[in-house]
Amino acid sequence: MGFFVFLPLVLPLTSLPIARLAEHHLHPRNAVRLLSWIGVTMAVCSTLALGLLFVVGTAQIPGNPLPDSWSDPEIRTAVPFHEEVGTAAVVGLVTVLTACSRSLRRHLRIRARAQRVLAPMPPDSDLVVLPDAEPYAYAVPGVPGAPGRIVVSTSMMDSLDEDEQRALLAHERSHLANRHHRFLLAAQLASCVNPFLRPLQRAVGYATERWADEEAAGSVGDRRLTARAVARAALVTRGGGPAAAFAAFAAPGPVPRRVTALLSPALGEAWPPPASPAGLAAMVAAAGTAVSAVSALNAAVALLLLVKAATPW
Repeated sequence: MGFFVFLPLVLPLTSLPIARLAEHHLHPRNAVRLLSWIGVTMAVCSTLALGLLFVVGTAQIPGNPLPDSWSDPEIRTAVPFHEEVGTAAVVGLVTVLTACSRSLRRHLRIRARAQRVLAPMPPDSDLVVLPDAEPYAYAVPGVPGAPGRIVVSTSMMDSLDEDEQRALLAHERSHLANRHHRFLLAAQLASCVNPFLRPLQRAVGYATERWADEEAAGSVGDRRLTARAVARAALVTRGGGPAAAFAAFAAPGPVPRRVTALLSPALGEAWPPPASPAGLAAMVAAAGTAVSAVSALNAAVALLLLVKAATPW
């Protein structure tokens, strides 16, 4: 296996330039799908690499549950500094599993709590307006037996005129229709697996808002109106409200960039040519992901062959 087993752990460093290029040059829908696919693939490869390092590095520890033949010197020497690396892999795996479990439990807990609060509301509409002096607007994804809902405070509704309210509702309906919460959760779990993937998580969060902005602009037929609604909602929102776990119309983040994008011509949905910055970003992303996957699979196959050779039958 050699040093190839470490590649899936460090290749996610390429996520920063990839995320930047995708944010600026790809249509938001394509950016969300591309970056989510890259993040999940690299996270799986990182987990596999950690698992391999754990097996190789800890097989020789007395009392471990692994077969004795797995502590063969030939297997241990398949990875440089196997003892130190094995110890680090144990810590890494425990940290990854803990972070992913906590993140997933928090997401499901907040989602279930929101659904319980909204359950008594009339089921004939996807819009729930709550009497609250705190301005907010966000989409609560549905669960079996309970549809997705759009939650808006009276304070937020009072801050927007009628046309801006239509843009807000179109934005939130886009979040529900396109299941943006799944992309956000996948990116969040991937960043828990490998911290180098955090730029992708931030980029996916931004791109989902841009995706909903574009669909809202198409629904109301006015990009300038949608930009004005986004800006006004951001001005009255103080942040830290109940929308922390869901896609929100005035979510904290680069609102000026969203407004600027809405005031500019819409990006095409077709994939850009390879010679363009966005095309180059897509190719680099695909190459980095492929190398990560091949390295992880190569290390796994090598370990399986070594274990098979060392195990008596």
